[in-house]
Amino acid sequence: MLLFTRSELLALTREPLPQESTDLAHELTLDAIRGEVGDRLTTPLQPGVKSAALAVAARILTNPAGRRSEQAGGMLVTYEDAQTGVVLSQDERRRLRRAVGMPTGAAMLDISPEDVAPATSVWQAS
Repeated sequence: MLLFTRSELLALTREPLPQESTDLAHELTLDAIRGEVGDRLTTPLQPGVKSAALAVAARILTNPAGRRSEQAGGMLVTYEDAQTGVVLSQDERRRLRRAVGMPTGAAMLDISPEDVAPATSVWQAS
């Protein structure tokens, strides 16, 4: 499943990146999103999925070690987003879950087995 194109990711990061890096970022992002919402993604993607996927992939490529700050001589750079690894933020989780019709917010916790959980459907314009 294609979450985004390589050119979209390169436009967002504004960095020349090798094909292998962008391919790996796509696969890791897809894995993280499927870990959150399962196989509920559709083709075409639901609104909100692409923006969350691009944000995660860009974070993987621009700050793979999750650095909070770097200093070289008198120059100090502090990163606003200092998550490490392939992690979905709370906002990204909420957006993805809402996009696929899963509960969000306080009701997100559902410990019932999947075969007992209430069926959810995603509204799509015809």
